[in-house]
Amino acid sequence: MADNMDHYLDNDEKTVVILMTSGPSTPHRCATPFYLGAIMASMDVEVHVFFTMEGVRLMQRGVAESFAAMEGGKKIIDFIRDAKRAGVTLHVCQPALPGYKIDEDNDLIDEVDEVSRASVLADLVLRSDNVITF
Repeated sequence: MADNMDHYLDNDEKTVVILMTSGPSTPHRCATPFYLGAIMASMDVEVHVFFTMEGVRLMQRGVAESFAAMEGGKKIIDFIRDAKRAGVTLHVCQPALPGYKIDEDNDLIDEVDEVSRASVLADLVLRSDNVITF
């Protein structure tokens, strides 16, 4: 039992990037990244979620408020806010926004930390200890 406890406390991995490409068309994939990110952030891991492809739609005003991962479940916006309270940083892929007709100055939710280029994602991936994709 003590070995399992040591596993969590002896964690050398300090930075995790969650690459979120899923969006409203696959709602069952949209809660876990925020839930997992919040848990890791509460374990003092630096967590960045980078939204690209359809994932950028989750950062569009009104979208995450409109659906849940499962029927009757908690809204996706509440998972996003839980992750933010835990310290997760949210990046939105700037080149992906025009494809979804999202204006970076007017259409993004307040929880977004940065509108970033692909070079920022490359830097995050190269300096992270783990990358998780959804």
